[in-house]
Amino acid sequence: MSFPDLTADLKAGMPELRGRLVANQSLAELTWFRVGGPAQVLFTPADEDDLAYLLAHLPAELPVSVVGVGSNLIVRDGGLPGVVIRLAPRGFGEAAARGDIVSAGAAALDKRVAEVAAAANLAGLEFYFGIPGTIGGALRMNAGANGAETKDVLLEAAGIGRDGRRHVFSNAQMKFVYRNSGVDPSIIFTSARFHGKPAAAEAIRARMNEVQAHRETAQPIREKTGGSTFKNPPGHSAWKLIDAAGCRGLRVGGAQVSEMHCNFLINTGDATASDIETLGETVRSRVKENCGIELQWEIKRIGVSVR
Repeated sequence: MSFPDLTADLKAGMPELRGRLVANQSLAELTWFRVGGPAQVLFTPADEDDLAYLLAHLPAELPVSVVGVGSNLIVRDGGLPGVVIRLAPRGFGEAAARGDIVSAGAAALDKRVAEVAAAANLAGLEFYFGIPGTIGGALRMNAGANGAETKDVLLEAAGIGRDGRRHVFSNAQMKFVYRNSGVDPSIIFTSARFHGKPAAAEAIRARMNEVQAHRETAQPIREKTGGSTFKNPPGHSAWKLIDAAGCRGLRVGGAQVSEMHCNFLINTGDATASDIETLGETVRSRVKENCGIELQWEIKRIGVSVR
């Protein structure tokens, strides 16, 4: 499937744009699941000002989506209409520590932010070492692992609105809840500042090693997969509910519930986005039938379905 090419019109209407516009860019290669259709236009802004310029001049009727490194994302097989924005490490990937503050761009890998904090002998951000995403996604989803989450360490976040204006949000203004924030979905986060606590380097490194060991022994990180598929319901572990419903190893087409960790779906080689999403919905249905609990998706699903 392909969309009409909008790049010439966009370039003509925004002559000062410095970032890269690509028509019908495949998004499958940009996601961990390796599935999904194209972006009608993929835009990689040069920096925050370039992003603001695009958003301020973009026709209001064009939808805007954002993707990071695609570690917690299903792009449906029909692709994404409108403009898909992907912040690149150059311009948005910096991370640095000064005093007890760690600053990071939205394209900085969570793991790198943990490493920067550790190098400055700052504790509290070790949990990021086990999250395979970017800071932009962490801000949007209140990403967490190993007993800690983004709301525990964030000082403030900055982002650009659909009108091209810059906004800064305090921790309280982020309205964090479990695996989500309450900030307007049209805001594109561009950077953040975190607070660390001075600690011994050996203790910080030991904690990071624990986080990494847990990932390697408990999660199918060498498969084509995403992050945790479903949120943990209050008082329950999603994987235990899935296992109890008899879904371990369940398949739909080329998609399979991981034998190693039931809350991970994997692409065994030839899955479509529809296979993966259908498998997820099948799991939700079986869990609901088995115990009455309705699992909620944690993985983001975006784009147009192909029937």
